[in-house]
Amino acid sequence: MATMNVSLPDPMRDFVQNRIDSGQYASVSDYVRDLIRRDQSETEDEQRWLRELDASIELGLEDEKAGRLYDLGEVCAEIRAEIEGMAGEQPLQ
Repeated sequence: MATMNVSLPDPMRDFVQNRIDSGQYASVSDYVRDLIRRDQSETEDEQRWLRELDASIELGLEDEKAGRLYDLGEVCAEIRAEIEGMAGEQPLQ
């Protein structure tokens, strides 16, 4: 296991020590390892989200190239008509 030295301003050092004193962490090293694990997890989640977003965009572009597009106004009109038909009410405004 490697060793790293970190310099902190007094208020930050006191904050970390309070977390240890309260029993939330066993040591400064435990606290720092937890922060790094959380950061790693968030970074991995963000990277996964970006990959999924890229894949979704690619699918959308493929649909566009293949002509599988829908006009938003037409789709909304169809949905409104369906809702109005189910509700048996006057047209939505």
